[in-house]
Amino acid sequence: MSKLALGTVQFGLDYGITNSKGQVQIEEVKSILEYAKENNINALDTAPDYGDSELFLGNLGINKWKVITKLRALPEDVQDIEIWVEDQVRESLSRLNIPIIHGLILHKQNQLSYEHSDRLWDAVLKVKHLGLVKKVGYSIYDPGEISLYWKKYRPDIIQAPYNVFDRRLKTSNWLSKLHNNKVEIHVRSIFLQGLLLINKLDRPVKFNKWNHIWNTWDRFLEANQISAIDACLSFVMQEEMIDYIVIGVDSEKQLHQILNGEKYDLAFTEELGSNDLDLISPQNWGNI
Repeated sequence: MSKLALGTVQFGLDYGITNSKGQVQIEEVKSILEYAKENNINALDTAPDYGDSELFLGNLGINKWKVITKLRALPEDVQDIEIWVEDQVRESLSRLNIPIIHGLILHKQNQLSYEHSDRLWDAVLKVKHLGLVKKVGYSIYDPGEISLYWKKYRPDIIQAPYNVFDRRLKTSNWLSKLHNNKVEIHVRSIFLQGLLLINKLDRPVKFNKWNHIWNTWDRFLEANQISAIDACLSFVMQEEMIDYIVIGVDSEKQLHQILNGEKYDLAFTEELGSNDLDLISPQNWGNI
């Protein structure tokens, strides 16, 4: 399970389609971290935009963790990008109460599409040179975005969505290319923000337009006598080129369920994959 990284957005925000509890309370965060550490999970994924997540983690003590955090979107009125980036990183280090960040990721990858992109990337590389962070990179929504930045802004880390339905990272061949170039690959949204875990009787009706794929998914789970959580984890765990799998939980009990589930070597049919962005991109769900 050392491939698992604990996503912490729920620690600072009310987040996720299946989250009925709201923001996770500090005592529960402590229990989750302790249980994760006991089970050889050594990486945390957080961000300044995740509410109080960085502060909560820093107060609990995370010196022995690999911490991946994000860089906020660059404000339009910034006068000196280099100073701003360094200040942002030092503020994160202060909140997290750690001496160095394992990975700094541009939270909004389109920051590399504007006129200030070269200066921004140079500033990110500088904080790496200063020893404030070990690795730098960016988060993407579509693997096609990597093509836009690859030659000019070579990353140490890429974070991308990847799950049973959304296989674009692999089908685009970027998974193998990143791996072959020694880029650390982090995948998120392995449960499609919880949508893949919802019982078929409880799925929001707006997703009924994809009943063909849901029926295939339900039949797959039934035929293999496997839970949705175990199937989703098995799908990503059997991909050897992935370095870290970011999972978000809102309780120790939920993490226990994930860690103690059975892992299977299954053949996931092509019919379960989709390129329909309205289904596989949560940012589009509000328009359905």
